[in-house]
Amino acid sequence: MKHQGHEQHEGMKHEGHGPSEGKDHGNHHTYMLEDFRRKFIVSFILTVPVLLLSPTVQSFFGFELHVPGADFITFLLSSVIYFYGGYPFLKGIKEELAEKTPGMMTLIAIAISVAYFYSSAVVFGLQGGVFLWEQVTLIDVMLLGHWLEMRSVMGASKALEELVKIMPSVAHLKKNSEVVDVGVDQLKIGDKVLVKPGEKVPVDGIVVEGKSSVNESMLTGESKPVTKKPGNEVIGGSINGEAAFVAEVEKTGKDTYLNQVVELVRAAQESKSKTQDLANRAAMYLTIIALTVGTLTFIFWIFFGKQLVFALERAVTVMVITCPHALGLAIPLVVAVSTSIAAKSGLLIRDRQAFGRARNLQALVFDKTGTLTEGRFGVTDVVSLSGEKNESQEENEKILSLAASLEASSQHPIATGILESAREKGLKLQSVDEFSSIPGKGVEGLVEGKKFLVMSPGYLEEKGIILKEEKIKEIEEQGKTVVFLLEGEKVLGALALADIIRKESREAISKLKGMGIKCLMLTGDNRYVAAWVARELELDDYFAEVLPHEKAEKVKEVQKKYTTGMVGDGVNDAPALLRLI
Repeated sequence: MKHQGHEQHEGMKHEGHGPSEGKDHGNHHTYMLEDFRRKFIVSFILTVPVLLLSPTVQSFFGFELHVPGADFITFLLSSVIYFYGGYPFLKGIKEELAEKTPGMMTLIAIAISVAYFYSSAVVFGLQGGVFLWEQVTLIDVMLLGHWLEMRSVMGASKALEELVKIMPSVAHLKKNSEVVDVGVDQLKIGDKVLVKPGEKVPVDGIVVEGKSSVNESMLTGESKPVTKKPGNEVIGGSINGEAAFVAEVEKTGKDTYLNQVVELVRAAQESKSKTQDLANRAAMYLTIIALTVGTLTFIFWIFFGKQLVFALERAVTVMVITCPHALGLAIPLVVAVSTSIAAKSGLLIRDRQAFGRARNLQALVFDKTGTLTEGRFGVTDVVSLSGEKNESQEENEKILSLAASLEASSQHPIATGILESAREKGLKLQSVDEFSSIPGKGVEGLVEGKKFLVMSPGYLEEKGIILKEEKIKEIEEQGKTVVFLLEGEKVLGALALADIIRKESREAISKLKGMGIKCLMLTGDNRYVAAWVARELELDDYFAEVLPHEKAEKVKEVQKKYTTGMVGDGVNDAPALLRLI
């Protein structure tokens, strides 16, 4: 609808790319929402006495209410509703006529203006009937439509605000030997910032000191935390792991990766659906028809000798009745309800025209990390290597419990994954004495006086321990990370970690394939992990090790064969999602 285009577009016209602009954008929509709500409530309250004092309403419901000066009371209340509640439409007609695109706002403004000014003339002596109750109810209905639609627009604005929140507002700037906290917007290219364990990286840059693992899953699709050392790039918004490092600022403000994506989302919110365009065209035609037929009605009755007042009343009646209350309310309701349902299902609508095209989908391309998978590192396999022929669940749980007990004091992502998996299974952790971390290898400690270790495959190679277990080889070929639990020099078991596949993914893929839709996966993760996920979910095809800027090209390839849709949750998916518009 045109009115949404104007109001929404007005909220978009501003310069700037940083977090403060996103906040202003959200505040503007919040103000507009409250403004429509306030105007509707005030107008509705004032409408009640107008209806009660209207002879037409009294006649319809079969009651009489005599109040001295009723006509003037009704006129005063209707005037307040016209100028206060009708202001958005009076403002809208000015904008639409300035753009030479008369639409819904023009139609509403003409209807309420003709009804108001004609009825006012009747109240002050002109012969004829009044249309004040029609005027005020029309304003109420249209304000309600605007209010409901703005609530749906707010859903999209909140999605933008969530993207903005990813970026921290404060950075630890290194000045010579001192560290000073400054606003991220004050950083310049070449500045050096300290990123502490567990903090978000404030800007795009290059590591110059230190070494750590960084979680970039939402930004790049890589499910496993990525090791960063001097010379490696880091992206603003990613989360630092277990150690501090220093990065040199490479990009700031609008040039950062995340802010470019924020701009894409902001631009997307200006999109209109075919339904809205249809409503605009219908409103334009109805405006022309209303004015034309109203004028012809006036000329017709004058030509046949009727009095001016008689002809004017009929012309006004035609213009008021022509304005479609239902169209003005139904379109915002459709937009509001559909957007709300989508939002509750976790869907961010890039363009509302997607609703119209979704019914023709032949293929769906899924992001992996955070979409088909949970986007977190967890234990997928536990293998007992104690030598027992029959591997029991109790024995596997004991291995996981011991490993989690040892890793409880570590901040490494692998330790976090093991610990969370043990807690999910409700396993009891044991106390560990003489805990120590061996950088690059693992951890060790005493449990009930016995020495246990959780170590990487590299540690086993150093000790000359060779494992011929086929299960371990199979797991490693799937691209999973494997660590081993040892008691002294004896290997008790192995734990495999990877991005956990969502339980809902299997059901969703199965239903989609049952509908004849091909299901494909697009991921930045390595090909071994991708192959494992594709095999587990029985996908039709997959693309692995695809960088964010390359995803759009892969989607383009699929589009050449099928009508294609994409499902993604990460910032890294934005370029590919944009390709579908």
